[in-house]
Amino acid sequence: MTDADLLDLAAALARRAAAAIEAVKRAGFAVERKTDESPVTEADRVAEALIVEALREATPDWPVVAEEEVAAGIVTAAARRTWLVDPLDGTRDFAKGSREYATCIGLIEEGRPLLGAIALPASGELFAGRRGAGAWKEDAGGRRPIAVRRVPPEGLTVLASRAYAEDPRMRPFLAGRPIATRQAVSSALKFCRVAEGAADLYPRFGGTMEWDTAAGQAIVEAAGGSVTLVDGGPLRYGKPGWRNPDFVCHGGAGA
Repeated sequence: MTDADLLDLAAALARRAAAAIEAVKRAGFAVERKTDESPVTEADRVAEALIVEALREATPDWPVVAEEEVAAGIVTAAARRTWLVDPLDGTRDFAKGSREYATCIGLIEEGRPLLGAIALPASGELFAGRRGAGAWKEDAGGRRPIAVRRVPPEGLTVLASRAYAEDPRMRPFLAGRPIATRQAVSSALKFCRVAEGAADLYPRFGGTMEWDTAAGQAIVEAAGGSVTLVDGGPLRYGKPGWRNPDFVCHGGAGA
């Protein structure tokens, strides 16, 4: 399969998983707790099984690292190319009836995001991007290219994780920057809004896992933005335990 074929595969699976999640939502579901007390639902499991099975069939030589499998104790080592899957990013919000949740499928190559797809099940939006090939968005209006924007004269639109919006590190990080508005948003849709030019900056202080960010980073970078460590260094993948440090998602010039 070519890299373009792989992106088509990831996008199609994200779309299918999103439909499965919405079907579970309509049918009703129970919320359970994993060993770390984080929530999990039937939608997480159904979406992950759908994605993981298809990826392993299509690319049998590449590891697939998926959130619920890792939670169940299935340990996978990174390879030259590794899939990272978060079948339902924002389970807490999904369980509460919010619309801010996402399905994320990313492919890393030698520690860097190569391509990614993110579906937003509640809105029907689908975002995808591949290194060197640009990014696109698909919704009821069809598919179109997207790109990060130059920061507008009125200042930055800053997105923060809803759970970490008041982190004490946020204020000094933003000090001195021209800010038009700040919004607290859940899930990987923050990457999507930066990639399509609806927001400019997403600083993340607080824990994330690599499957939370791989697809989003691929899409933002394909759209002309960047995702870096707070000090400007690269955010790499295949780290011990798949845990990320703090990072910043930047849009276009001025962000």
